[in-house]
Amino acid sequence: MAATFITAELFRFFRSLARNNDRAWFEQNKQRYIDVVRDPLCGFVEAVGPKLRAISPAVVADPRPVGGSVFRIYRDTRFSKDKRPYKTAAGLVFRMGPKGSGAPTFYLQLSPGDVFAGIGVWHPPAEQLLAIREAIASNPTAWKRAARGGLRGEPALKRVPRGFDPDHPHADDLRRKSFSIASAFTEEQACAGDFMARFVRACRSGMPLARFLAEATGFDV
Repeated sequence: MAATFITAELFRFFRSLARNNDRAWFEQNKQRYIDVVRDPLCGFVEAVGPKLRAISPAVVADPRPVGGSVFRIYRDTRFSKDKRPYKTAAGLVFRMGPKGSGAPTFYLQLSPGDVFAGIGVWHPPAEQLLAIREAIASNPTAWKRAARGGLRGEPALKRVPRGFDPDHPHADDLRRKSFSIASAFTEEQACAGDFMARFVRACRSGMPLARFLAEATGFDV
């Protein structure tokens, strides 16, 4: 039987945290967080790493509890009006290039009522963003194949950026600052023994988009 790293306890923890998002509560429940969230997810990263590298040798799956593929739970509130100190979702990131480079990424979010796998790039640096837009503008047919099914979220800009045709068939995508597709799951699916296989299939299905983005920005995936 496949190992189960994600359990209902993870979602219970985040539901409780959402109701008690303060340092005093978290300190009292920190060991619970380590036991049902952080350490099991580090185990998930270690186990899924070889399966993701079979899809793309460039994938980095780092199981370290600090500085690895599992996002830290602490929010950076320095420049935010929202001063809640903790994230109410777990995030796992599997990059295909250095952090902040704009390389394609596999992502997994585990949140009560919102579990999904994402594949693509999120807010790439300006140079990579321009390169992606140019690739979309010059290769509309290839882009349509890569982004089949539609991208996650709404375009960030109200108008097509200067220098691009506002009547381009993919004008809406030219207005984006991030480019990703997503596969949604239920909490029950996330806790099932076959979830790792489901996640890997979702990542594999997103590789046409990852390859298009990587080719546009000079990465080898």
